[in-house]
Amino acid sequence: MHWLRVKYLLVALISVSSFSQSKFNSFLTPSDTLNISRRNLVVISEASLASISLIGLNQLWYSDYDRSKFHTVNDNDQWLQMDKMGHVFTSYQLGRVGSDVLNWSGVSKKDQLIYGATLGFGFLTAVEVLDGYSQEWGFSWGDIGANAAGTGLYIGQELLWKEQRIDFKYSFHQTKYAFQSPNKLGESLLEESLKDYNGQTYWLSVNLHSFFKESKIPKWFNVALGYGATGMLGISEDTDSQLLINNNGMRQFYLSFDVSLRRIKTNSPLLRSVFSIFDMIKIPFPALEFSKKRSVFHLFYY
Repeated sequence: MHWLRVKYLLVALISVSSFSQSKFNSFLTPSDTLNISRRNLVVISEASLASISLIGLNQLWYSDYDRSKFHTVNDNDQWLQMDKMGHVFTSYQLGRVGSDVLNWSGVSKKDQLIYGATLGFGFLTAVEVLDGYSQEWGFSWGDIGANAAGTGLYIGQELLWKEQRIDFKYSFHQTKYAFQSPNKLGESLLEESLKDYNGQTYWLSVNLHSFFKESKIPKWFNVALGYGATGMLGISEDTDSQLLINNNGMRQFYLSFDVSLRRIKTNSPLLRSVFSIFDMIKIPFPALEFSKKRSVFHLFYY
């Protein structure tokens, strides 16, 4: 009889596991109609996370610098505009996430674009206001323009094509410059991935199949155009108090392949969610690099 108890126990465990998996998959699957409880969960979660993030930034980051009256700064010449690319990327990806979670709750497409796709622009504008009251930084209209560009890239494609045919992605590799200027470029891998613009590359990842629907091109296959820069150690102030790059940086352009993870067919809602999260990262592939000093082929470029 012992083996019967074991058998029944295994059957029970498998049944519970299957039920839990089914419920979990059902939870992750987007709703066909407006789900009030899901929508409320999204709104409360986003408001809470945004508030906590802004309070945390104000207390943990800006408190280390002297406060000032609200002021603006023209930083458009910094970092060969790599910092502006970061704003475009963040605004685009936050907008994509904002729209996706509202889609999950069954909100109409119009409201997804109005209240979801603008999430990145709204949050980053609030951060920019905090910059405006910091003596170290300042409110930058260039940053606002970059935030608007990221939001516009997402919304424009949804209005034009009702899908994202061109994704804005990010990749990073460590460089020698962080060791030369750790205070500006980071002292750890995580800090460097955020601060070392020499190792960052931003990509327009174009899905070919979406432009050629009748072709046999795999739905997940993308061609990517990248922009990066190198040779930058930090910024300084000139006699007019304008922030400038303090050494000769060099722009870099790339041509590579990529994978649209969200377009890989799968029946697993969990896997689709994972693919959606990681689809903001450019997959390493062979790449051609072009700059004013050289043209180089990279077997794998990060």
